[in-house]
Amino acid sequence: MAVTIINVAEKAGVSPSTVSRVISNDSRISQKTSRKVRKVMEELGYHPNLMAKSLVTRTTHNIGIVLPRPAEELFQNQFFSEIIRGIVTKAASSGYDILMTTSTNEIEEWKAVERLVQGRNVDGIILLASQREDPNISFLREKKFPFVLVGRSEDYSDITSVDNDNIAAAQAITRHLIELGHRRIGFVSGPFELTVSKDRLDGYSKALLDGGIPFRCDYVFEGAFTPDSAMQVTEQILKLEERPTAIIAIDDVVAFGIIRSLWNNGLRVPEDCSVVGFNNTSLAEMCLPQISSVDIGMYQMGQSTVQALIQRIKGDGFEQARIIIPHQLIWRRSVTSPDSEA
Repeated sequence: MAVTIINVAEKAGVSPSTVSRVISNDSRISQKTSRKVRKVMEELGYHPNLMAKSLVTRTTHNIGIVLPRPAEELFQNQFFSEIIRGIVTKAASSGYDILMTTSTNEIEEWKAVERLVQGRNVDGIILLASQREDPNISFLREKKFPFVLVGRSEDYSDITSVDNDNIAAAQAITRHLIELGHRRIGFVSGPFELTVSKDRLDGYSKALLDGGIPFRCDYVFEGAFTPDSAMQVTEQILKLEERPTAIIAIDDVVAFGIIRSLWNNGLRVPEDCSVVGFNNTSLAEMCLPQISSVDIGMYQMGQSTVQALIQRIKGDGFEQARIIIPHQLIWRRSVTSPDSEA
């Protein structure tokens, strides 16, 4: 015979409505009572019928994650795995499950978001990337559906987003390289339509201006977030008549590809060229030489994103539009002064 909510209530010495509130993570229930009820549920092997519950409460306790395109880049980049780790951990501790969706083009992505919303498959959505004139943001705003963006939207300053100050971070990196004596500093970006690429390029440009160094278009390169793309870009850099003495990469995996290509071409890092990355992934420490990078608090970003989304789902009066996670510059052996020994 199946265990019912009444069986749980009787053994826990509470009312069935209290058990129901515990299952729903109702804030009115004390932690002591919640622990007691959940212990009884475990002892009796009781599993709530979430589908039936969702029909009554119109909630699913599911959170949707829209993964960025293309998927092959996603699984090569530790930035996304660490963000997702933070999201999953916080969601699980808050009683939510995760649904992920990815696609190969913008139309497929928009249709996937539409299915999640129209089918009421999730209570809220996390967008893991932002671009200009993003149709997903426009659609979710129109439907008044709870969502949080990881990154910054150029078009909608009022939406809830979790991000770093990428302009300030890139500016600080570039300024440090200038202080070391570098005057020829390259920048390897991600796709220019991404807001994160624009912001980090802006920070780089501002630091050059502040340092009295002319901005050179031939020192800025667009690529993908993969080692292969970074190696191809580096081959272009090496063809320059006057090569940079330092290169800022949009991401650690890009920095890794740059270093690999430099070594393949007989150049030493950092003696012949300093290299800096972003995100401070484990790859930065495993690479030889270890890569200087910006720690952007990826795990914390994931957790903060879920916390903000749940507050929007529950309508807890959450009004903060942009949540900024502090960054930290981590300097390692991939950077030195130009024409000096490491």
